[in-house]
Formats: sequence, C-alpha cells, structure tokens
Amino acid sequence: MEETMCDYSLETYRSRPAQVGERYETHRFPTSSIGFIAPGDPSTAVCMACDTKLGLEDIPEKVQRAYFVSPKEEVVFSRLEKGPHHDGVRFANGAEVTLQDLGPGVKGYLYDTLVSSSWYPETVETV
Repeated sequence: MEETMCDYSLETYRSRPAQVGERYETHRFPTSSIGFIAPGDPSTAVCMACDTKLGLEDIPEKVQRAYFVSPKEEVVFSRLEKGPHHDGVRFANGAEVTLQDLGPGVKGYLYDTLVSSSWYPETVETV
C-alpha cells in the first residue's frame, strides 16, 4: 500500500487518507496552508498518495491562464520539491502547481485508475 502524504504544514491537524469515489475540495486551514478536505469536514485534512489520479473542476482563471489548462482537468497528485509547500498536482500538459497556488475552493474527485481511465465511470452497453 502506498504511503499517503499531507504537507508538513498540515501536520497539526487531524488527517485521514483519501478514498476512491469521494469528492474533495481545496481548503485554506487557519495556518493559511491549503489542503484537501471532504466537504462538510473542514477540520480534517485528506491526505493522498503520490501518483493518485484526480479529476479537478472549478480551477481558477488565473491558474488556467498561467498553466494553459481548462476549468476542469485530470491531474496526478505529486510531491513538488520547490518552495515551502510540497503538496501539488501535475496536469496532463506537464505543468505542476502546488495546492497553495491552486487556491481554495477547487473541487476534486478521486477515481480508481485500475478500473477507469476517465473521470466519470463509463457505461458499458451489452448487445
């Protein structure tokens, strides 16, 4: 099993690992650090394993312009070794951004990459 991680700046908060099928959003904690939470539970940081695939939506316009991405993107959760915060995402175009730069209010969906390579479950028609 892969080790989940939360940025060290979130270590003072209660945390739990992410689960396939859950929805998340980025949240600014009282220390000003940004991390993922499950909606309705702003006191618990949700930690993700590196290389976890996520669907994001409501990506801010300034991030879209700066990184040449859309409001809705598939990303890979990554540990970035630049600056004081290390939790981040890698877009399909190779651009990387920390959760700090992504900002609060971005919606996320964790999907099972072993089952589906798309954000939403595929429907299989039987003939």
